[in-house]
Amino acid sequence: MRGTRAALDVVGRLFFPPVCLGCRNLVAAPGTLCSSCWKSLRFIEQPWCPVYGTPFEHEMHDGHLSAEAIANPPPFDSARSAVSYTSIAQHLVRGLKFGDRTDLAPWMARWMHRVGEDQFGENAVIVPIPLHRSRYLKRRFNQSAELGRALASISGLQFAPQILIRKRMTRQQVGLKASQRLKNVQGAFAVPDEAKASLVGRSVVLVDDVYTTGATAFSASRALKRGGAGTVHVLTFARVLPEDFAMEDRELI
Repeated sequence: MRGTRAALDVVGRLFFPPVCLGCRNLVAAPGTLCSSCWKSLRFIEQPWCPVYGTPFEHEMHDGHLSAEAIANPPPFDSARSAVSYTSIAQHLVRGLKFGDRTDLAPWMARWMHRVGEDQFGENAVIVPIPLHRSRYLKRRFNQSAELGRALASISGLQFAPQILIRKRMTRQQVGLKASQRLKNVQGAFAVPDEAKASLVGRSVVLVDDVYTTGATAFSASRALKRGGAGTVHVLTFARVLPEDFAMEDRELI
């Protein structure tokens, strides 16, 4: 049986050789990046703010908060992102979101799992940022749900997309400034009555593809807390870091 599987693997690689997740050039193993794309990927590493997950330039003492966390405490308990939203990370996110590249989700989720392991409590449940029903019917899939489903498979946690809904249609956030994003998603999310009993006291890992200004994460986290969640931890593949944009004087990605 093992010999048959190995033979099939060899045949499969001959007809469908592994390619780079970014540029599609040939690579040695599936789910990897070529050396050029790998060099352009910027991982977010510690030390970071324990609340917002934004990296510090220098080592800080345990529990040290960023200025943003002190001035603007979020409704979620923590936020983590695997990579900075630059270069190849942009390409991967856009491929998943707009290019129907759902095959990218399991590989992106592996990097998310690495950076978010401290958020996975025993009773944690994975909840993706939902699409409105009309947008879901048009797009046919939710990129956040694809990431969440892959994370559940890796971590063994429950995947519960039914816990959070988008109760009204919102504009796409792409191209909106920070203040516009906040207004756009204000009150857009809710926990259905039938889901509240299963949510009370639970720890939620809220999954999305990109954390930009935090508007979506703020709104969704407030809805989850109102619905009974004990803690909410935001986990995204990519993050637009403060040095990557000036919030009020340019359009956001």
